[in-house]
Amino acid sequence: MRVVVTGAAGFIGGHLAPALAAAGHDVLAVDARSRGATPAGLAELARSGITVTDCDLVTGDLGPLADADVVLHLAGRPGVRSSFGAGAADTRRDNVTATARLLDACAAGKPRFVLASSSSVYGDACRPCSEDDPIAPGSPYARSKSDAEALAQRAADGGLPVVVLRYFSVYGPRQRPDMAFHRFIEAALDGSPAPLHGDGGQSRSFTFVDDVVDATIRAALTPLPPGTVLNVGHPVTVRLRDALDRIGTLLGAPPPTVSAGAAPGDMTRTWAATARATELLGWTATTSLDEGLTEQIAWHRKKNAENGREAAAAGERP
Repeated sequence: MRVVVTGAAGFIGGHLAPALAAAGHDVLAVDARSRGATPAGLAELARSGITVTDCDLVTGDLGPLADADVVLHLAGRPGVRSSFGAGAADTRRDNVTATARLLDACAAGKPRFVLASSSSVYGDACRPCSEDDPIAPGSPYARSKSDAEALAQRAADGGLPVVVLRYFSVYGPRQRPDMAFHRFIEAALDGSPAPLHGDGGQSRSFTFVDDVVDATIRAALTPLPPGTVLNVGHPVTVRLRDALDRIGTLLGAPPPTVSAGAAPGDMTRTWAATARATELLGWTATTSLDEGLTEQIAWHRKKNAENGREAAAAGERP
């Protein structure tokens, strides 16, 4: 099966593309250095034997991307806080305009199309959010995701076999430096305080990246009615301060933090209802927070050790 993965050099895409290639699929990994993809991330995919193309979805030639059996659209501009103010235009460009253009390119060939969306479209949750609940996006980022979903539903009405996956608070190895667990683990390892937004009472359905990759591949392979929306999240919510305690226990030292005040657009709670994903995909998140954090901490230690060796080698050069 020929699979296109957009945003393949990103956090989740960097796990997804190699997993698909390892399963024997012909993978075209798409990302754009001009939109934030690093040369190292693209090179890592190429070393895995994956075909890589540097393409901006807004300005590039999308013809080769649409000639696929499945398109997994993970590309976009992440981040709630960075979507306010000056970041709003880039967020809309990369999340809405790019999605519209890719959907148009896929209209003729009608590949199965999986759109990565976000739990942020729900707004604050007072109970587990199901896919049929009203949405209440509270940030430019969340609105860009809900608008991308609307475009996907319109394409589904036109016959494109679209599935929308709403990811919940994904963490694990390769996590972006701006994300909470990355900042807190690095703080615990090097002793430099990380900003703590809010009072730590925020609750999240923290979901390990391997579980997210599993759900995404199942959505790519399972025939589903066009327009199906699925939550991809751990059904158990955890308060941020409790997650900080677990990181401290696993590392033997609590992450030092400095109060940064409440972040704009930050939700008090996300909470995933996952019965539909279990019913339609046979999927549920199986990785506990302690198991996932243990893997992420191991990745941080390995990365820091490698960076230290590189810095030492550079210092030894004449």
